[in-house]
Amino acid sequence: MGTGREASVSIDGVRDKNMMQLKKLNTVLFPVRYNDKYYADAISSGEFAKLAYYSDICVGAIACRLETKGGTMRVYIMTLGVLAPYRGIGIGSKLLNHVLDMCSKQNVSEIYLHVQTNNEDAIKFYKKFGFDITDTIPDYYINIEPRDCYVVTKSFAQI
Repeated sequence: MGTGREASVSIDGVRDKNMMQLKKLNTVLFPVRYNDKYYADAISSGEFAKLAYYSDICVGAIACRLETKGGTMRVYIMTLGVLAPYRGIGIGSKLLNHVLDMCSKQNVSEIYLHVQTNNEDAIKFYKKFGFDITDTIPDYYINIEPRDCYVVTKSFAQI
């Protein structure tokens, strides 16, 4: 779609009033259906769930879950996706950078996600931001092939 489009990208929080936009995006972007707990976690995560708009059209989203492990906070990226025609212009980067910035401000120990082992574009994207493959889980996915996933993690220095 050309250069110069990033200037018209904005992000907004996920709330009850715009939850349907997240649900519609997820239906188009992902091969799995998400339950009510996913959406409750997205809303309760506050600044860790955002919708991306290009010229007032909802084109992407990130939704995270906040977790506590061993007394430290960590963030699980449940989903991050951008509609295909809007990829490659910085929208996914803007969403992820927002969450990474929130992690550093809130003393998060690590951020992680699951990535299907054949999703080379996603793996390359996350590696650009300092994530590493830290584990492989066989048969993680039930209804999609391949069924295996990588655990992709970025750790933060604790203050």
